[in-house]
Amino acid sequence: MKKLVSLFIIFTMCITTASCSKDNTLKEIEPQASQMKSICELATMKCYYHNVAKYTEENASGMLLWTKDRKFWVEYAGIVNIGIDTSKVKMEVKKDNVNITIPQAQVLDCKVDNATLTEDSFIVAKNSAKVEAEHQTAAFKEAQAKMQETASNDTALLSNAQQRAQKLLEDYVNNIGNCTGKKYKINWTFEDNVQTETQEKSEDK
Repeated sequence: MKKLVSLFIIFTMCITTASCSKDNTLKEIEPQASQMKSICELATMKCYYHNVAKYTEENASGMLLWTKDRKFWVEYAGIVNIGIDTSKVKMEVKKDNVNITIPQAQVLDCKVDNATLTEDSFIVAKNSAKVEAEHQTAAFKEAQAKMQETASNDTALLSNAQQRAQKLLEDYVNNIGNCTGKKYKINWTFEDNVQTETQEKSEDK
């Protein structure tokens, strides 16, 4: 993923530089919101979690003294994508000021890593009532919800994803500034907590 991000930024720099040097005339180029959203997508972090889907249902089959509980569990790896909701990314350029509004990083989606699901992943308790597809679906649903909750409460991981997106956006703005000879000042607005900060970037950085 890091290699892809680096290649994307280098490609953007090449396009920008080519545009600047055309006909030996400095062409006015400004940071674009569409490019920023693409960069945020590239900054998305993919995390793997060991997950266990458990299911227990008492007296699931039989009657009176001959009842059976339904009990099983499934071990697998879950994939959690953490990043920025690009639909909420906003950008405004006023002369040498670039105002960027982004939401806090969040869990974008959770899914099962199917490669980790094998016959050995499914364990049914001895004397358990028959396990149907609907029971497996219910177990997975609950396990996925718990996995998403765990990732959503991982403040260090969310902060890392936030900083990753910011750094790539800063690099993008700096590349535009280096090409056009401008010294951009970046003003950050974080949508969730309305916290703002200003960072002045040098064209030599």
